[in-house]
Amino acid sequence: MTTTTPLDQRARARLQLTVVLVWVLVALGAVAVGILAPAAESISWLPIVLGGGILVTFVVQLAIVRKEGLVMRIVLSLSGSVLVLAVATGVLAIVRLASA
Repeated sequence: MTTTTPLDQRARARLQLTVVLVWVLVALGAVAVGILAPAAESISWLPIVLGGGILVTFVVQLAIVRKEGLVMRIVLSLSGSVLVLAVATGVLAIVRLASA
């Protein structure tokens, strides 16, 4: 049986924070697109937000000194970003249909 020390728990919390940070930034980018982009072009801006999320993911994850779990953190960050943008796409499509 393995035991986790408070140091391990703090490290894990910091690593989870880096994943959630990317999700929050992507969500903010999607909200900005929804507010600032014209309705006809809003969905076409979401891949750009995803590209920014990919760049932020790699910058944040490579800035961490720990290489254990790097691939898992990147996969979690990017899959969560895609999920956030899928929801944003649905919301923007509904708004676009409602305003037409």
